[in-house]
Amino acid sequence: MEASSNLFVIIIMLLFLVGSVQSRPLPDQTLDDQGHDTTHVFSLLNYGAVGDGVTDDTQAFKEAWNQVCNSSLPSPVLHVPSGKTFLLHPLDLEGPCRSANVTVQIMGNMVAPSDPSEWQCDYLEGSYNCPAFLTFQHMNNLYITGSEGITIDGQGHNWWDLSCHQTTLIIRQSSNVHLRNLNIMDGPNMHIFIQASSWIYASNITISAPKSSPNTDGIHIQYSQNVFVSDSIIGTGDDCISIGDATSFINISRISCGPGHGISIGSLGRGGSTAAVENVHVSDVEFSGTSNGVRIKTWQGGKGYARNIMFEKIQFYDVVYPIIIDQHYCDRHFKDSCQNSDEGSAVKVSNVTYNQVYGTSDRPTAIKFDCSETVPCTDIVVNNINIPSTRRGRKTSSYCQNVYGSAHGLVIPRVPCLQYA
Repeated sequence: MEASSNLFVIIIMLLFLVGSVQSRPLPDQTLDDQGHDTTHVFSLLNYGAVGDGVTDDTQAFKEAWNQVCNSSLPSPVLHVPSGKTFLLHPLDLEGPCRSANVTVQIMGNMVAPSDPSEWQCDYLEGSYNCPAFLTFQHMNNLYITGSEGITIDGQGHNWWDLSCHQTTLIIRQSSNVHLRNLNIMDGPNMHIFIQASSWIYASNITISAPKSSPNTDGIHIQYSQNVFVSDSIIGTGDDCISIGDATSFINISRISCGPGHGISIGSLGRGGSTAAVENVHVSDVEFSGTSNGVRIKTWQGGKGYARNIMFEKIQFYDVVYPIIIDQHYCDRHFKDSCQNSDEGSAVKVSNVTYNQVYGTSDRPTAIKFDCSETVPCTDIVVNNINIPSTRRGRKTSSYCQNVYGSAHGLVIPRVPCLQYA
């Protein structure tokens, strides 16, 4: 009788312990608003993050990422909780991950250190070379999503008086990456850098920095193919979107750009290098108060090509240089070494079309085709262009050098170097 009583007590104790363990959340387990188990979600708060904007939460992010990336669960999610601000130092987040799909869900604010001394930068030849705030590389099937009103703040205001090379978000050597609903502000340098990647989709992105901030490109694309940027608002101190070397099949649509330097292909061919850019389509873009609109810029003496480029359904509002091909481009830091140099060769610009382009120019020259004396621009087509002056009573004009192509429909200002159909 005593033995059976003891056995009964032991069974009750075991049942109590099992129930206690089962009711306790797993380390990576979170519950949704209805109390349902969502074990595929890995919250920063479960890894020691505080989210007060002062405490360094970098280590918590690293640990959460390691758990997400190594998880065998289907579609794991790294969750940045709402109502918090997470102070992070530079993070280099490596793949590939075990799961077929990984999501970074940003529902709370993320902020970089405001003190440059906390970035572990190298100072070399008069400039700072710093790690990026967030780098994702060797990733396949990555989804980075944000929420309205939530920001990734690069705190660039303390950097803009320095010569620095530091990016807020880098996607490198990755494929099938989706960036959605992100709000990035005040990057020390570039805001988003897409490098050596393919099948990248960026939509509903808002990027902002003061007009006076230097080298704060919104999105820079280089060594990449099949990149799609759409439905975004970008206003910075440099190019809203820039397209560098070794890029192809780039589609940019439904963008609001301004302030900034417009959308640029280039610069290409610096130092005699060989460039390759082709199959670029830019459509449904509004430029407001930018220094350039749609621009192709190449250095003298370069090699290679920029070809098969379409700019269409473009609207300008008080843009300084709305349409420009500049094959005598020279960065202000190199004026003494490259101005008026003997070209010898040039990046070949060909098969460029401007279709349905309207708006106002803040300068008399609304269209400028300044092509190489050595290698002319060919197959340049303008169709239905109307760019009057911002100032009442003033007419706009065009400038041509060594360019060949055709003009169709109404073209204002007239481009006399082109063959009118």
